[in-house]
Amino acid sequence: MTDNPNRSSGKRGSGHGDKRRWLPKQVISGENESIFSILPESVLTNFLNPTSENALLWNVIYPLAQPTISLIDFLNIRPLWGNPNEENKADDALTPYYWGFDVDGMRLDKLDDVLLMIDGSGPKTEVDLFFLGERNLILVESKRKSGFGRCSRFTKRRCPEMHLPAGGDWLPCRYWEVEKSRFTNHLAMGLRPEPDSEPPTCNRHYQLARTLTIGRELADILEREFHLWVFAPRLHWSKLEKDWLDFTERVQDDSLWRRLRVIAWEDIQQMVS
Repeated sequence: MTDNPNRSSGKRGSGHGDKRRWLPKQVISGENESIFSILPESVLTNFLNPTSENALLWNVIYPLAQPTISLIDFLNIRPLWGNPNEENKADDALTPYYWGFDVDGMRLDKLDDVLLMIDGSGPKTEVDLFFLGERNLILVESKRKSGFGRCSRFTKRRCPEMHLPAGGDWLPCRYWEVEKSRFTNHLAMGLRPEPDSEPPTCNRHYQLARTLTIGRELADILEREFHLWVFAPRLHWSKLEKDWLDFTERVQDDSLWRRLRVIAWEDIQQMVS
């Protein structure tokens, strides 16, 4: 990470010339970081939402990551859900990658290769936060008011497994069909969907299953131990808990199950850097 005397100074809109883009006022600190010159407009636009998950993530994590965050500091937090045995792990200095970029605007190594491998040519899985250490890779889903994402194709009755196009060619869902992309490589997803069947498990756990599949492949390539975490407000946890528990019960790898964790945003804000 490059030293930047203006990171927390409150100064706005200088230092990037023509590359400078508008920044929402919800960015409290670090507004001069190069990451804001390359983030997708969709990510920046989310900052304008009164309940923005992106603004919460940046404004809490960025001040703590100067330049890294301690894994042990996270594991010392009593989780809303998680395995206490993780607290015995060795420490690791974790570099945050916000929406796949570090603060200098550098893309997480091999991420785009894995996204293409797992998601194909369609819309790519967008993970809120990555933590990369020397031994660990942690993918974080950030929640504030929303639930876990479901499959938009199923919602719009365009599921290639259940809603077959009249007279058209059948193109199976890659998350059931393509070897590297299959959710069933890591999760007990039940029966494959078919026309007139009940709403499928892959719809309910679509966001988490994609995140897990991406994270597992990326961690293998980078030779890191993979963790999947959720950050959520304490009062919002009750709205996520049922889906999360069902998801965790489907994880087939016991060692990975022990590296799942849900942490309250309020407790992260109390961390001492």
